[in-house]
Amino acid sequence: MTGRVEAPPEEHPHWIRIGQRFVAPLLVRQFPPELPFGFLGRVLPTTEPVEFAIEAHRLPSERALEILHRARTVADAELATGGRGTPHAELEVERDAAEEFGRAVARRSQELWRVGIRFAAEADSRPRAEAVRVRLAERLTALGFRCRVPRHEVGAALRSPGDRSSSHRPEGYWQTLPTDGLAALFPFVDEAIVEPRGILVGLALADASPVFLDRWGRTSHSWGIFGTTGAGKSYTAALAVLRSRWARPTAGITLLDPLGEFAPFVRALGGDVVRVGAGEGRINPLDPATTRGDRSEKAARIGAMLRAVFPTLTDDEAARLDSAVTRLYTGRDDVPTFSDLRAEVARDRDPPDRLLGLLEVFRSGSLRAVNGASQVLPDSSLVDVDLHGIPDDQLPFHLTYLLDWVYGRIRDRPGPKLVVVDEVHLLLRHRATAEFLDRVVRHVRHFEAGFLLLSQRPDDFLDLPSGRGVLQNLDAVGLLRLPGVSAATREFFGLTGPEAEWLPKARLPREIGYAESLWRIGELHLPLAIVASTPEHTLLAGTLGQGTGAVEPASGNGSL
Repeated sequence: MTGRVEAPPEEHPHWIRIGQRFVAPLLVRQFPPELPFGFLGRVLPTTEPVEFAIEAHRLPSERALEILHRARTVADAELATGGRGTPHAELEVERDAAEEFGRAVARRSQELWRVGIRFAAEADSRPRAEAVRVRLAERLTALGFRCRVPRHEVGAALRSPGDRSSSHRPEGYWQTLPTDGLAALFPFVDEAIVEPRGILVGLALADASPVFLDRWGRTSHSWGIFGTTGAGKSYTAALAVLRSRWARPTAGITLLDPLGEFAPFVRALGGDVVRVGAGEGRINPLDPATTRGDRSEKAARIGAMLRAVFPTLTDDEAARLDSAVTRLYTGRDDVPTFSDLRAEVARDRDPPDRLLGLLEVFRSGSLRAVNGASQVLPDSSLVDVDLHGIPDDQLPFHLTYLLDWVYGRIRDRPGPKLVVVDEVHLLLRHRATAEFLDRVVRHVRHFEAGFLLLSQRPDDFLDLPSGRGVLQNLDAVGLLRLPGVSAATREFFGLTGPEAEWLPKARLPREIGYAESLWRIGELHLPLAIVASTPEHTLLAGTLGQGTGAVEPASGNGSL
């Protein structure tokens, strides 16, 4: 009997043929400055065969310290002589990194490793194998890697680490990495999060694994979503509301809606819509019911509201107004209105004419709709407060007293609560309203409540200490496409260079039928697709419209 004899491997300068398979290796000759943990799970293709191998050897501590000392000495010497063509900043980074890792190795929190990695694209034809290698090299290069195709060293590059001849490797194969850098090379991690009673936030862009988060089961119940116009903020927020009601049918949900985008959506779910400032409903900003009748606490909050509508108050005017507010809430039990406040200011000796003129806006001007007793106090578990049509410069005032009203509503109701605030950057225009937002976000967790804050730019928050305080109290942050990523945003959220470069390029719903996003959940950074089931998408596309980043229902995109 004659058996079939397998042909020996056929090696060429850039590839090798083994039987009927063509193998095209790719080596990494330089790593980027930062390696996000588990990133290779997103680099390796899921539809093309690519072999990936890591070879790592731990260096003894003495040898590691010697290498780091030499690296720092070389960097210091080059800095002293002008760098010889190497940028000064890059040399400083190398010196500081060598010093930092030296301390870490000395206290045994890090080790140094001699590491080699290689990829090998496989296909049934040489052109196909080389095409897979080219695409892989492009993805790695975009992340800051420097790759090379071995020339006349294919066999040496592909030898198994257990092979006796594996000690001979192509030039540039070996790199020195700390423990954290080595850990980042392992793609064998499951970044899916599935929390009991959680809602689907999105699907991982790498492998479509789901991420389920339970806001009421986490340390903070508040989230934030940031993205440019058309990136899908409103669509993402509406999905969160819809899924939160499914997961927690008794949850109380209130939306502060400056543009009136969510009103049709809330009506479709059987909720109440309150039109503020349009003569259809009124919530008296001065009503102490929001503080359970605590009139001194209510008086303290009035200052932030009035600062929002009168940002040019002088110190004297602010002091007189504060005195009048204090008198208004002291020694009486009625519910005051803005007419009462103006009358109280007028009782002062020589009341400032300008201050009386400013307060006239509540009696006969554009804010007269809020002057009077509350007319509508909705009791529904789902309420949208529609502010569309209100002048832009008055929105911070309305949002401030509505936050006060929502805070009282949260405190008085049992069970989980969610408050959605759109265009929240409006509250950051004035220090007083920004500080008020910070206090409310900090305290709502005590009442089993959380915020979902929507805005376009994280930088609006980072410019103020109180804004930073708000961001620090957000348990999860979704970054959709941003117009740009500032150094402050990158530092605050701990974004890597590739992540910061990707966010302005994240694809929009109108381009691909779903929103691409990067979520920071604790220490995890997860690129997610925001997708909806067909029933969800049909509801949202029909009630939110094109301004939210939704796609046409007939297209079939954006749904599962």
